[in-house]
This record gives sequence, C-alpha cells and structure tokens, in this order.
Amino acid sequence: MYKKFEMELAGRPLVVDVDRVGKQANGAVLMHYGETVVLSTATASEKPREGIDFFPLSVEYEEKLYAVGKIPGGFNKREGKASENAVLTSRVIDRPMRPLFPKDYRNDVTLDNLVMSVDPECSPELTAMLGSSIATCISDIPFDGPCATTQVGLIDGKFIINPNTQQNHVSDLKLTVASTRDKVIMIEAGANEVPEDKMLEAIFEAHKVNQQVIAFIDTIVAECGKPKHSYESCAVPEELFAAIKEIVPPEEMEEAVFTDVKQVREENIRNIKDKLAEAFADNEEWLALIDDAVYQYQKKTVRKMILKDHKRPDGREITQIRPLAAEVDIIPRVHGSAMFTRGQTQICTVTTLAPLSDAQRIDGLDVNETSKRYMHHYNFPSYSVGETKVSRGPGRREIGHGALAERALLPVIPSEEEFPYAIRLVSETFESNGSTSQASVCASTMSLMAAGVPIKKPVAGISCGLVTGDTDDDYIVLTDIQGLEDFFGDMDFKVAGTKDGITAIQMDIKIHGLTEDIIREAIARTREARIYILDEVMLKCIPAPREHLGKYAPKIRQLTVDPEKIGEIIGQRGKTINSIIEETGVKIDIDDDGRVCVCGIDEDMIEKAINIIHSIVDPLEIGKTYEGTVVRIMPFGAFVKLSPNKDGMIHISKLADRRVNKVEDVVNIGDEVRVKVLDIDKMGKVSLSLKDAE
Repeated sequence: MYKKFEMELAGRPLVVDVDRVGKQANGAVLMHYGETVVLSTATASEKPREGIDFFPLSVEYEEKLYAVGKIPGGFNKREGKASENAVLTSRVIDRPMRPLFPKDYRNDVTLDNLVMSVDPECSPELTAMLGSSIATCISDIPFDGPCATTQVGLIDGKFIINPNTQQNHVSDLKLTVASTRDKVIMIEAGANEVPEDKMLEAIFEAHKVNQQVIAFIDTIVAECGKPKHSYESCAVPEELFAAIKEIVPPEEMEEAVFTDVKQVREENIRNIKDKLAEAFADNEEWLALIDDAVYQYQKKTVRKMILKDHKRPDGREITQIRPLAAEVDIIPRVHGSAMFTRGQTQICTVTTLAPLSDAQRIDGLDVNETSKRYMHHYNFPSYSVGETKVSRGPGRREIGHGALAERALLPVIPSEEEFPYAIRLVSETFESNGSTSQASVCASTMSLMAAGVPIKKPVAGISCGLVTGDTDDDYIVLTDIQGLEDFFGDMDFKVAGTKDGITAIQMDIKIHGLTEDIIREAIARTREARIYILDEVMLKCIPAPREHLGKYAPKIRQLTVDPEKIGEIIGQRGKTINSIIEETGVKIDIDDDGRVCVCGIDEDMIEKAINIIHSIVDPLEIGKTYEGTVVRIMPFGAFVKLSPNKDGMIHISKLADRRVNKVEDVVNIGDEVRVKVLDIDKMGKVSLSLKDAE
C-alpha cells in the first residue's frame, strides 16, 4: 500500500504519493498540485563514472502534450526534442540541487520529471521542482537537502504566491526562489522594472513559504526516507597536495594565476602541470590526479587572496568594473548591430525586423501562449575561449543565456500596436571571460536602438561574485566577475535592469545558500554597476533609439478594414492578394479582426499596395476621381478596371470635349487613365468620365 502525504500550498492541495509508482528508481514520487500531475524520479548509478572530475548530474523535464489534451504537430505525431521551456525548467531544477550533492560524488545521477496533467491553476514547473527535491530526499542518494521552491507574482502591488497561468500573464514579476532550511540557494526572475526594495521583499517572502514546504518534506522523509548509501570518494589525497606544494610553493602559484590576461594565466598553469608531471613520472596514480589537484590548488590560492588580502587576479579593486567599450553599426546591411566589450568579454548583437507573421510558433503546455514576436538567441562558439570544438547547435547553456537576455529586455520592447514587427536578436560571443549573458543585454539594448526600435528605456546587466570563509559573516562580494572568479568563487549573481528597476535576475551558487546580508549587498552592488555602464558607456555611444529604421529594414504600414471585406482582398483562391504582391513586391498579412499589415523595403511600393487595398475595400464615391486601367474597348465606350474587384465604363461621349468617332482615337487597352465617377446605378454599374476628371 502506498503512502499519501498532503499539505495546503497557496490555497491549493499539494499531494505526494510515495511507493505508488516507479518503485525501481532510487526515489520516486507522484506529485499532485491541484489537478497538475508530475512523476518525479531520482536514480543513481552503482559506481562512479571513470575518468571525470565533475559530478555527472542530469535533470530532465518532459512535457507530454496529452497533459493538455493536444496531439503533437509534425509528421510522426510524437514529442520531439525538449522545448525551450523544458530546457529552462531543467536548468532551474538543476541549479539549487547540484550544490547539495557531495562535491566528491562521481556516480551518475538523473532526476526525471514527467508532466502528465496540467491544471492552469497550478504550475507543472513548480510541481516538478518540488518533486525532484522530495524524490532525492527519500532516496538513498547522498544529498544534503531538503530544498524547496516557491514562485511569486506581483499584481497591483501585491504579492501572489504560486500564481496561476492567468495571473502570470498580467503579473509585473515572475520570481522563482529556492531555499534550504536557513538560506536562499537560487533566484530566477523576470520583472517589469521592479524596484530593488520590492524585489528583496518578494525574495524573502518566498523564502518564508519555502520553510513551510521543507517542514512538510521532513515529515515525508521521516516516514519514507531510505538510509543514504556509501560511495567511493574522488577527493584529491592530502598527501598529493602536500607533495605539490613542495614542488610549487604558494608564492609561485599566486604569481601564476594573478594576471589580467587569461591566455598568460593558462600558459602559466600548463607549465606548472608539466613540471608536476615530470616530478611524478613514476607515480601513475598521482599522474592521473594532477589536473584535478592543480585546479583545487588554484581555487584555494585565488579564494585565499581575495578573501584575506582583497586582491583580485587581475589587480582590480573589489568594486571595479573591467575596461568597457561600445560600438554600433559595425555590421553593414543588417537592420541593426552593436558590440559591447567588458575586459575579455565581447558580444556582438544583430537585430532583425520582420512582419508579425514571422513570429515564432509555440507548441507547448501553456495553452494561452501560442507564439512570440520577440526572440533572443545566444551563441557561444568554442573559439571565444580559445578552444576547438565542432558546433552541434545550441546547448542548454546557450538556450539559458538567450532566455535570460530575452527576459531582461522584454519589459522595454514596444507593443505590437506601437511597433508592428517581429524582432529577432542574435548575440554572437566573440570573446568570453565572464558574464557573457549580461554583456549580451548591453549589446542588445544598443543594437535595438541602432535599428530604430523605440524601446521604452535602455537596459544594462552585470554580474557579481562571492567568496566565503568559515562563517556566515566572513565573505566578500565582487563586482563584475571574470571567468576565474566564477570558476573558483561561490556565486554568479546576474542582474539586469533599467535605472528605475530590475528586469531580470539569475543567481547560481556552489554553496549551501546565501544569507540575507549577502543578497542585499549583491542587489545594491549590481544597481550601482549597471547605472555606471548605462551612463558612462552605452548612452554615450547611442543616447536614444533612432527615429527611422535602417535602409535595409522592412517598412511596415498598417490599416484596418471591415472584417467582412477580407475575402475581397484575398479574392478567389488568393488571386487578388497574390496579384497585389506580384505587382508591388510587398508582403501582406491580414488577421481575422481586419488588421492589414503591408511590409516591404520600397516605400513607394508599400504606398501603392495600400492604395490598391483601399480601392478594393472603400466604396466608390460619385464625383470622386480615381486611377484605372483600360481593359476592354467596345464601339460605344471603354471599360476601366479601378481595382481588382471594381470596374466601370466610359461612354464614348465622355471620352473628350470634342466629338469622338472611334474610341481607339482617345484610349487603348492597357492605358492608365484618370476618371471621374458620374453615377452608380441600383445594379452597381459604374459610369465614368474621362473628360471631367481633374
């Protein structure tokens, strides 16, 4: 008989079934939050994976479209590769849990979350986050949990705990906070310029709720938890460290790592490894551990120098930002481009504008979101860090960084009504040495302004790091961390925003959580830094969005027509609209509400297409003059096509002020003529005059 546990979470029942399904996994729970159902499992290999120096954790979040009553699109009608939302959810589950596993654990661990039913009132992502924590806690896998996760929204100035789908769409804040018993361990946020004080309040409100969930998890573990299994430690032996220090004294290691040029540092470390390999040539066991041992030695050296001596590897002050540079229009013919450089981190972002019909279609579990018009893609080639590796498309890191930059800029993107374009930003990493995602935010802001996109406010981003000591009070926060400080430090706290508030946060840490003091200091430090970047670099490069789109950008004009007239614009089997497109070279999109978007490069052709559409949908007025083409000649007059669906006849007596013996003496088929409407009879026949046209 399975065991069932229940609590009320944000006004909805959270039910956990243990030993009901998945009994062969190390840990498995069937999670019910309202009518959302997620199966969360945790499994581990029996032995460590050989030849690796990291913890091999895999997190999966599987979206099944049957959960919302859909059949997948496409040819084979099966779910394909993970959606962007699934990848991002997997990352949010991974980030708070990874630090809670033993650092010397090398067994493969997989956390799998299968979404089987979605209740719009209860987030499947949140349910999976809680499920992964509970499944791991009750398993025999070593894990220093539990941890819990809460989502927070902000509507009309009030916090909403675990908002539903409808509330999320109107919320000014989408915040996810994970906590251990005492500290905050992960923060992820997208916000509509939420002030720092309000953001801090929301974070600690979520932390309080997390404590209630952790107490609930404790009751489950007390009754169902398995004893944690022993494992083979992969820690570097202390005697090896002692031997290395005899060969490479601490002073030599400090000199090797403390330089502001990444390539010089890497060369210094290679020389140290070669020296050690020569010294340990007869000890195969130690030879295999040199890479890991030198990494740990570097880490201890860097941390000690930063924490105790306040000395950073590149010689900067604790709050100092690396040298900054900004340029726009570096790529010709694209719609907008900008490059942002911070130390050895360099990003170029290119803006592309297109009709709304080019918006991305979304086939996911959110039934209310089927497309998005603003897309941000981030690329991280191996050459940006001096390595060689074949590109096999964007990985989870690239998808995550692109989504973070997209989230940071979304609040300042103009609405469809203000700017009826689909917008794609592509951030190319030219060089990387710390926080390329936030450099992407800066480059993207400038690229949008260079393209003439009327963003509401400029956005900048920066990252802070952390090195901690033996107590909660022994720590130092670093502004603008470079790669080495990220690798060997305890935190990567990325914050983007305008001068008026935060638009995005992503916090990764490697320790068991942050105190309130650390979070407050990091938020304050990032605000100072991003305002400095805005004022001193970005806005000096380009102070405001350009008033006009670039030469090569498509121009879009909108008009609204009677929805009942849409069929006339399209014509039988699309004949009418295709003829307009062929004649003018524009692209025409029409929605069901009668909004017509005409897109093209040549503004004269756009104007011509709009005039043709007006001629189709606007009724002819007696006494008004129109342009038309002679399409047929009869002995008594000429027939003129005024639009694809309207024509009229000029009687021979109305061709000229003189007597006309033959119609061809005045007009011929194909002539462009200007005519005046004299009459429209009850049958809709139109009488025209050439001689009376102005």
